[in-house]
Amino acid sequence: MPYIDPHIHMVSRTTDDYQRMAQAGCVAITEPAFWAGFDRSSAQGFVDYYRQLTDTEPKRAATYGINHHCWLCINPKEAEDVGFAREVISIIPDFLDCENVLGIGEIGLNKNSKNELIILEEQLALAQRLDQLVLVHTPHLEDKLKGTNLIMDAIDNTSIDPGRVLIDHVEEHTVRAVLDRGFWAGMTLYPDSKCTPQRAADIIEIHGTDRLWINSAGDWGPSDPLAVPKCRVELASRGHSQAIINTISYDNPLSFLSQSGKFSVK
Repeated sequence: MPYIDPHIHMVSRTTDDYQRMAQAGCVAITEPAFWAGFDRSSAQGFVDYYRQLTDTEPKRAATYGINHHCWLCINPKEAEDVGFAREVISIIPDFLDCENVLGIGEIGLNKNSKNELIILEEQLALAQRLDQLVLVHTPHLEDKLKGTNLIMDAIDNTSIDPGRVLIDHVEEHTVRAVLDRGFWAGMTLYPDSKCTPQRAADIIEIHGTDRLWINSAGDWGPSDPLAVPKCRVELASRGHSQAIINTISYDNPLSFLSQSGKFSVK
C-alpha cells in the first residue's frame, strides 16, 4: 500500500534513499526548510537553498515516481540574529508561488529564546498575511513541553486556524495538549530520540489517529528514511487493521496537506 512521508530532508539524503523509499511504497513527500548542519553566512545562501527545494529536489524525486513538495522558512536554529533572520524572511514571498511550496515551515523554537520567539511570531505573521499552511518544529528533550506551549500561545495570538497548523516532533508528554488545542500533531520516528516506531504505535493506541501523522524527518544525523513503513509494520504486527495503518500514514497527511491546494500524489 502507498504511504506519504510528510517530513523528510532529502537534500541530506542520497538517491539510493529515494529508490528504497519508492520500493517501500512512498508516493509523495514534503521537505521543510531546516538547518543545514552549519550556520549560513548570508541571506543569499537561502536563495540557493530555496532554489534547491523548489527545482532540484522535485526533479530528483520524480525520477523515482515520488512527488516532492516543500515548505520555506528560516529555521529557529538560525534565528538568534534577528536582523539576519528578517533579511531571509523578506526573500520567502518570492518563492511561495512555486508549484511545490505548501506553506511556511518548519518554524518554531530551539532554545526557547527571546529572539527565536520574535522570529517565530514574524513568520507566523507572514503565514497569516499570505494565508499559508504552517509546519512547526518543537524543541528537543527537557525544553519540549515549555517550547510547545510557547509556540501554541504564539499561534493563538494570530488569526491562523489551528486546523491549518501541524505541530511536529510531539512525544508522549505533548501530544494530548497539541490535539486538545485543535492543532494537527506529527510524530517523528528517530532511532535514538523523539519517537521510535514502537513508541509511536503506543501513542496511537492511547490517543487514536485523529489529526495525527507519522514522519521520518530523515536528515544529516542518525535517522531512517524508511521509518514510516517500519512503523506501519509495527502497527500490523500488533494486529491493527489496514484502515488504521493507512489513516496514520496516508489519509491524514493527505487531508492536512491538501488544504494547500498544491499537494498531490501519483
